[in-house]
Amino acid sequence: MRSLLYVLTALSVIGLAFWAYQENYSTQRAENKMERLQREIAQTRARLTILRAEWAYLNRPDRLMDLAELNYDRLGLLPLRGSHFGRVDQVSYPPQESLIIENPVDVSATEVGQ
Repeated sequence: MRSLLYVLTALSVIGLAFWAYQENYSTQRAENKMERLQREIAQTRARLTILRAEWAYLNRPDRLMDLAELNYDRLGLLPLRGSHFGRVDQVSYPPQESLIIENPVDVSATEVGQ
């Protein structure tokens, strides 16, 4: 009986060691994947920072003005004036739905506290 208990204990120790070994390697794989993803995120953020800087450089007002002047005839641009905009009273807003009360209740004769 004791030898059976020893064998079962040894088998359970071997089984637990195998499980711990597998968990260790799966954890290491997950950590390596996480580190790779974090490096990719850092590289993407750096690229995004560079792209934002390039976008800001290309959209400088003086550069855009020079481009507009160079392509003035081809684009048919007009100078922006206040007369190009409409007045507020010319804006057509959607009609507001009126609240229809179907069952009015007279509350003026009701006493408070009763």
